[in-house]
Formats: sequence, C-alpha cells, structure tokens
Amino acid sequence: MAALKDEVKAFIVQALACFDTPSQVCQAVKEQYGIEVSRQLCERYDPTKYSGRDLGQKWKTFFEECRKRFREETVDIPIANRAFRLRAMNRFVEKAETMKNIGLAMQILEQAAKETGDIYVNRARKEEVGDEPVIPTRIQVDVVDARKPNAEP
Repeated sequence: MAALKDEVKAFIVQALACFDTPSQVCQAVKEQYGIEVSRQLCERYDPTKYSGRDLGQKWKTFFEECRKRFREETVDIPIANRAFRLRAMNRFVEKAETMKNIGLAMQILEQAAKETGDIYVNRARKEEVGDEPVIPTRIQVDVVDARKPNAEP
C-alpha cells in the first residue's frame, strides 16, 4: 500500500479524535477519498491506543486539539441540549397519542421524567474546604450463631 497523503491522514486523525471507531473511519475514507485502508492502519493514528504509541508528534498534537475542540463544541449540537430533547419528546408523545399508541406514549413520558429528574447527570458531591471526613466514634461487632435461624446478637 502506498503512503497516505497528509490530507487523508488528517481526516483519519480528526475522525478518531471525534470518537469514530476505526471501522467507521475506514468506511469514511473509502467514501471520501476512494482509498481502501485497513482498520489496523486507521487505529495507528489514534495515540490513545497501543498501536498509535509511535504516532508522530505533529499528529498527536492535532489529535489532542481536535478532541478538545470536539468536547467543547457539544453545546452547538442540538440533541446535547435538554430543552431540545424535551421538545422532541413532546412532539413524539403527541404523535403517539394521535396514533392511539399508549404504550409508546408512556415510554416517552418515562424517558422525559428521567430527563427532567437528572437521572442522566453525573453530579459528584464537591467537598468544601472545611469539610473533614467523618471519623467513626464507635465500632460494634456482634457474633451470631448462623446455625440458628432466629439467633440474636
């Protein structure tokens, strides 16, 4: 196989930085450039993988920049916005109700309840500067005879 042009390499690195799988990238390269590349070759352009450990510094830097930009720009993706998802769910519920599909409407309503109840939000408890871990003041150990069904400590 001939060496890839920088344009194709940049396309591969950028796609991998946006969390596309090597298989997806192979397909995209074939569609975009008409070049058949293997999944293993694509994987070599991902510095987070073992096979990409020897990737050149130029491509590593480009990968990190693309990944950082991708993560920051999720705000621009409508489906990443809760209000957008809720409006869409509202349309789907109305459509399901007009179709007399109550089961589907209930599933969508459950999904909306999860969405608004922050079930999909990772909220780690931040410890304040003055917070100290709670130290146990008393530890009690009881020995119970497990052979007796109603044994008490």
